[in-house]
Amino acid sequence: MTSMDLDPVDRITAGAVGPPGQRTFYLQARKGDELATVMVEKQQVQLLSASILEILARVGKETGEGPGEELMQLEEPVEPKWRAGRLSIGYVEDRDLVLLEIDELLPEDESEEEEEEEEAEAEAEAGEDEPGDVVDEDILESLEEMGVTPGALAAIEAMEELEEPTGERIRVFATREQMLSLSRQGALVAARGRPACQFCGNPIDPEGHVCPAMNGHGSLDRS
Repeated sequence: MTSMDLDPVDRITAGAVGPPGQRTFYLQARKGDELATVMVEKQQVQLLSASILEILARVGKETGEGPGEELMQLEEPVEPKWRAGRLSIGYVEDRDLVLLEIDELLPEDESEEEEEEEEAEAEAEAGEDEPGDVVDEDILESLEEMGVTPGALAAIEAMEELEEPTGERIRVFATREQMLSLSRQGALVAARGRPACQFCGNPIDPEGHVCPAMNGHGSLDRS
């Protein structure tokens, strides 16, 4: 496995490119002359933002606000190395840094991920979904409000439980302040998407959508 270490990182951020409904999401980190950009899913950004807050809460230290939104824009050119598969996050106590590991999504991972999501959704419908210890009940409630599906909860797991991947990996060591800014930026980026339909909760495209709650009648984005 090839690993790229940004230790410590100079900056780390999240962003999206494209019109609402067709956005592509990215994580981007820089150390000196090294710039690493990877594609991610919106749900991964949402879950990472929530997981960072949980990590910082467990650390129990006062954390500054970190870089402001004006310093969190993606750097050009936005050229991703690959699409991210599994993300893992942990706190390195002796260095007082947060470690984020981003693993490349491999073809076999995609099929496994689809199967895991289907199984997780089936368990959730049966009332048997147990996402694990990575997020607590308060975080789970906030994730549900953001529309994160049970299957997406498997995207970030405790680092000691991960199997060694065969693809590429990027390891980012960042301060608590940098990661708090990443969490805030991720939440902002995810919230800038398509507005939700007031009747069915599904996202509305600029040209509108067919609303199942209105017996198939159209609903337009008038915002």
